[in-house]
Amino acid sequence: MAKKAVATLQKGAGKAYSKVIKMVKSEKTGAYTFVEEMVPNDMVNDYFKK
Repeated sequence: MAKKAVATLQKGAGKAYSKVIKMVKSEKTGAYTFVEEMVPNDMVNDYFKK
């Protein structure tokens, strides 16, 4: 199971978005990499369900 993290932005228009970081395991090598994205606050749960 990959670890997950969420950081919210506190100023200006950033309040509507969160920076999400998901750890993804490579199918080929088995190594983990981090994938960072800016996601609207209401879409955070959907992002981690993928």
